[in-house]
Amino acid sequence: MEIAVNGCIICEPEIARETQYHPAASLEEARRKAAEALVVRALLLQRAASLALGKDTDPDESRIAALLAAEVSTPRADEATCRRYYETHRKRFRSSDLFEARHILFPSQGNDEEALAMARDKAQQVIAILTAQPDRFAALAKELSACPSGKQGGSLGQITRGSTVPEFETFLIELVPGQLCPVPVRSRYGYHVLRLERRVEGRTLPFETAQPKIAAYLEERVWRQAVRQYITILAGRARITGIELKSASSPLVQ
Repeated sequence: MEIAVNGCIICEPEIARETQYHPAASLEEARRKAAEALVVRALLLQRAASLALGKDTDPDESRIAALLAAEVSTPRADEATCRRYYETHRKRFRSSDLFEARHILFPSQGNDEEALAMARDKAQQVIAILTAQPDRFAALAKELSACPSGKQGGSLGQITRGSTVPEFETFLIELVPGQLCPVPVRSRYGYHVLRLERRVEGRTLPFETAQPKIAAYLEERVWRQAVRQYITILAGRARITGIELKSASSPLVQ
């Protein structure tokens, strides 16, 4: 594959070296992405040279950054724009719910049906005991649980969504504080006896707290779009042979 950008040759060894930075489903796709990245880099460096931005001894990234700073201008995200985004995406600005729970683990390995059945039966027996005597949870956890948390009476401390295995979380989030899960909870580790001790609902962050992050996100998104458009314009003006540029991406805007 021999590629030229305004007469400047991008040779095969360059593409081979660049390929390692572009993981893809196939080697062919990775090489294609590498070639496109090199074409884009060449376009930007040629434009920087034509404007006398930077010195030949400067790193390529510095010259490209100077070019984009000089030729790509984007608006700042004002308060009204940020507020519209905030109102539309409130869930993104909500702190996580906190759960304080206890469990007792009866382990089982793999798909051993006999071991699974034994673990389930033990869990059901403990649930029956705790239904009648809920104050025994900590003592039974210390005595029976295969989890290190048993030493703390089965306490898992404060946990958030995503911090436990999905099958465990599915039951946890449906419980109300003080409720013992009425059925054993199966996970990859075995069967659990589960009780929710306390739940602290997450809260929505005020706009004033979220605004700086919203502004940074929106401004970066607009900047990336503007850079892609700018590269597309440069490509349209250039003589590029050996490849059809499909994506106007830059190493600086991945």
